[in-house]
Amino acid sequence: MGSSSAIANVIAGIILIYTRAFRIGDVIRIGDIIGEVTEKTLFVTRILTPRKEVITIPNSAVLSSNVVNFHAGAREFKQYLLLHTTVTLGYDLPWRKVHDVLIQAALSTSNIVPEPCPFVLQTALNDFNVSYELNAYTNHPEIMPRIYSELHQNIQDYCNQAGIEILSPTYSSLRDGNHSTIPSDYLPDDYSPPSFQIQSKNGQ
Repeated sequence: MGSSSAIANVIAGIILIYTRAFRIGDVIRIGDIIGEVTEKTLFVTRILTPRKEVITIPNSAVLSSNVVNFHAGAREFKQYLLLHTTVTLGYDLPWRKVHDVLIQAALSTSNIVPEPCPFVLQTALNDFNVSYELNAYTNHPEIMPRIYSELHQNIQDYCNQAGIEILSPTYSSLRDGNHSTIPSDYLPDDYSPPSFQIQSKNGQ
């Protein structure tokens, strides 16, 4: 049984070489594992994750899994990697303003290229909010976690500066009389929560 497993890994290693699924130094995803390929042998493939963990995967397991290569597009098709993230915002916000703010947040993020320009897709009209998908290109897929982290920070900052509240998960409250969910650092010095009001049918 051990011999048959070893032979299966060797055959898988040969197939991976000829299919050119990835090279040393490529950032790939196999299942739920993402990292840089540091070694390819006839028996195993070794991956270095962003947390500096070395994961050894038998080649037979690699061959039977879907392999996502984040470097192949740039190398073979001369195209940047497209990163994307989704934020849900209320229907009361003008969508054009949301697009502008999200694009500004992307352009201020390190290692996001200005050309092709970032763009926004409205992917869903949900019951309580609209899903906005921000798409931006990078030429450094090896530091994706860091880019995503900075991108999310900038989305928060730029939305707060523009007076846009990110209500995810969905808030259920009476807005009249409640403090804004925007951090106090972004609110004017003279801000005070609106008073609670009750109107009669004749508007008084």
